[in-house]
Amino acid sequence: QVQLVESGGGLVQAGGSLRLSCAASGRTFSSYPMGWFRQAPGKEREFVATINWSGITTYYADSVKGRFTISRDNAKNTVYLQMNSLKPEDTAVYYCARGKFATREASQYDYWGQGTQVTVSS
Repeated sequence: QVQLVESGGGLVQAGGSLRLSCAASGRTFSSYPMGWFRQAPGKEREFVATINWSGITTYYADSVKGRFTISRDNAKNTVYLQMNSLKPEDTAVYYCARGKFATREASQYDYWGQGTQVTVSS
């Protein structure tokens, strides 16, 4: 069974930064793509970023491109999301997930964390 545990969320002012971490259990972490998604109150869950198994290939939602960076450390079974220049519209619960492919499609992710709240004040 794979477990994903997010951390690093919190309250930050607009323009600030946060780094989210997602620690994964299991010995096969390095074999799978990983992704970050978010869900704001009253909105659908949306794709944020994904990274392939080696960390070479990444994709971002247009809304975060140039501000967020996804990375991974396979030796530590951890994926990160560095978030800079945060905006109030980035406020959401952020989830990490293990994917079958490095894709924007949530249906291609089979394990999900419990989420971490990010709140950006104006």
